[in-house]
Amino acid sequence: MKYHSETLIPHKAAPVCAPANVLAEEVCLPAAVIKKSALLSNIDWMQRYAGTRGVSLAPHGKTTMTPWIFQAQQQAGAWAIGVGTAWQASVAMASGVQRVLMVNQLVGKANMAVISQLKRHYRDVDYLCCVDSLANARQLSAFFSAQNQTLDVMVELGVAGGRCGCRRKIADMPGLRLRGLELYEGVLHGDNPQPQVEALLREAARLACAMESFVEGEFILTGAGTVWYDVVCNVWLSVEKPSQCRIVIRPGCYITHDQGIYADAQQALMARDSVACDLGGDLTSALELVAMVQSVPEAGRAVVNFGKRDCAFDAGLPQPIAHYRDGQALTLAPHSITSVGIMDQHCMVTLSAGTDVQVGDILVFGTSHPCLTFDKWKTLLLVDDEYNVIDELDTLF
Repeated sequence: MKYHSETLIPHKAAPVCAPANVLAEEVCLPAAVIKKSALLSNIDWMQRYAGTRGVSLAPHGKTTMTPWIFQAQQQAGAWAIGVGTAWQASVAMASGVQRVLMVNQLVGKANMAVISQLKRHYRDVDYLCCVDSLANARQLSAFFSAQNQTLDVMVELGVAGGRCGCRRKIADMPGLRLRGLELYEGVLHGDNPQPQVEALLREAARLACAMESFVEGEFILTGAGTVWYDVVCNVWLSVEKPSQCRIVIRPGCYITHDQGIYADAQQALMARDSVACDLGGDLTSALELVAMVQSVPEAGRAVVNFGKRDCAFDAGLPQPIAHYRDGQALTLAPHSITSVGIMDQHCMVTLSAGTDVQVGDILVFGTSHPCLTFDKWKTLLLVDDEYNVIDELDTLF
């Protein structure tokens, strides 16, 4: 069946005029918007944090998969961009990223072929991936040595019950070059996982020292998602490690932050980390979902025109942070409008007594866990603080 592409709007939140303002109903709602001022502030804050601690920053690009953001992070001084798949590596390289850390295993002949082609095309790009077994190392060795190529790899250190990881050195094999050690401490959970995180980090440092003789030149020691990056710095900067060691932290969700799980994590980090407190400023939420009330079916209840197809809902439902009518801000009392349920295209909210909500009102929602909002959108709108559309940012998931 054919469709007529000329009749399609470019994407589901497309502006209908230029210039456009989101609150003036000049873009199709719902829309995912990014506040430019907050986004650039977050990029600057994390880069300054890494610089102050004397570590390198490799933001995890799978959070956004947005070339414009990759470029902004690299221009601000990011040492690399982290990715999780061969496809994501290709997007990063095509975006002009000069160093790509694929913090995952490269498995399967098709994925290996993609990386081989990328290495030929982007000869100046430094690409590394992880290995966590001799079986995978042998597969990679056989493939890349047959291509007369050398693949740079890091050993992944895992935890019992976690994802991937091994506790042995990868032997020297043709087609492979060992560059360092990688881990992801975010797999550790519980009421107080910090002691487990610190123990894993110390184990990694000991293993790195044992591996040092197998690595020529700089030894890369990398970990740290968006929750424990201060603890990673504290431990690795204070223990014995390879003499030529580059510590690399890989937070990703800091880029837009959120008003949920990462806001809580950053609050806890600021309470325990004097370096972050002394740095000045903080991370702020940059990603918002703007939607419209489409029905007020009964007293105390309204339906808003977004759903699971538009936002993350795995770490708490998006909650209203602002209320507009005819472009004018209305007072939003705490807990007066509360999201309580979500379907594919509908969000149900409850209204406290006396709350005036009408069909056609615009509600702005703060979200939790930005990764799973980004991947719902082909294009996000970059806006100023008055919700004027500055640019349209394409994602490549």
